Amino acid sequence: MNRSIRFTSIFALLLTLVLLVNLSIIHVFRQDEYAANPLNQRGFLELKSTPRGQISTGGMVLATSAADGEGLYQRSYPSENPTAFGPVTGYLSDQFGASGLESSYNGVLNGTDPGLFSARWLDTLTGKDSPGANLELTLDPRMQEVAHRQLSANGYEGAVVALRPSSGEVLALASSPGFDPNPLSDSATAAGAWESVTTDPGNPLINHATQETLPPGSIFKIITTAAGLDNGYSADSQLTGAAEITLPGTTTTLTNYAGQTCAGGGQVSLETAFSLSCNTAFVEMGIDVGADALRSAAESFGVGEQYDLGLPVSPGSLGELPDDAALGQTSIGQRDVTMSALQAAVMAATVANDGLRMEPYLVDRITGTDLRELRGNEPREITQAVSPEVAGEIEDLMLASERNTSGGRSGIASKTGTAEHGGEGTPPHTWYVAYLPDSDVAVAVVVKDGGGFGSSATGGQVASPVGRAVLDAAGGQ
Repeated sequence: MNRSIRFTSIFALLLTLVLLVNLSIIHVFRQDEYAANPLNQRGFLELKSTPRGQISTGGMVLATSAADGEGLYQRSYPSENPTAFGPVTGYLSDQFGASGLESSYNGVLNGTDPGLFSARWLDTLTGKDSPGANLELTLDPRMQEVAHRQLSANGYEGAVVALRPSSGEVLALASSPGFDPNPLSDSATAAGAWESVTTDPGNPLINHATQETLPPGSIFKIITTAAGLDNGYSADSQLTGAAEITLPGTTTTLTNYAGQTCAGGGQVSLETAFSLSCNTAFVEMGIDVGADALRSAAESFGVGEQYDLGLPVSPGSLGELPDDAALGQTSIGQRDVTMSALQAAVMAATVANDGLRMEPYLVDRITGTDLRELRGNEPREITQAVSPEVAGEIEDLMLASERNTSGGRSGIASKTGTAEHGGEGTPPHTWYVAYLPDSDVAVAVVVKDGGGFGSSATGGQVASPVGRAVLDAAGGQ
């Protein structure tokens, strides 16, 4: 009898010890894992019982929370055109999680971010619930809405990015197709809305401005020009104006647009080649300056670099440069070169800022419920991509390019691009990058697959009117 009691006692003691060890592991080492588990409704309800911070820009509230009849806070996106801002704010859904700034700044918005402790130490020590902090963005509401309308009203798929060159502030970040986050955040409509956005062939949940990289075509000639000017070329340097050029070591030829000669053929100046976007001239110059110079210029302008905007950002790429044939194709923004609209805007903004590349940023500051600033962003210099003198020369070339672009206006420095992809007969992607030398605004536009204009579509025809409309909307920027 005593032996049975002893055995049972030891067994019970071992079970108790195992339980204590397991509880210790859970509380000490796995607490965050279980607390953050989406199946943990207790944590979910606790967060929904505290007001989540607002997202706003330029005095416009883009995301806010209001209590329902049960005292739980529900998210809504009250701007007049939430689809224009949806790819930026993202959504917050009970069923499908979060995206965009709602996801990346979740801790700030719900008040749990450790970085808020210094501003809210008293609440933390007393155990008082702290409402979420607010995000104030750099976006200009008018520019954002004009950019989105220019894309959506024309049925374009693509993106527009506008920056303030001197600081890197993002003034517009439009993605088309976009999405309205309201039905995704409403439990009554979320399932149907999710089905709609996830089956849309235009991929509205992808931020096309930051996340999608495409061949840039002739806007890349800005970088090729920078490499040339840094290696002995000038606006007066002579290059071929022939209708076609044979790539070294191959029988493959590259032609100018529509197989035309550049200003009648023969030798032409770099200024003429840039303003008329002559492919053959840039193939010649790119091969002459060499792979190292071209790669260095591309990296200086941010190709292949990611930025922390709180949104998914793809780096783009120059691609491999194994030989001069590849180098020639790359020099006109084809072959394996890819850029996002964000990177294209950074490229234009760098020229506008006397060759100094600034880091783009989207969140201006974080504020408390009393609107007192808790944390702010400051402009940050990345690198001097080119000297102010070279930047000035590129600006002169871009001013000449605008004069030779359909609908061109004096006072705008620009470059268009028409990028082949997908094989013969596939409509090209069309690009436009531009800035106003007398204003602190630069813009990049990409319209995918010719915007409905077919295989003859060009950047000047399709993308440039969008960019000019956004520059017009900048007004007193």
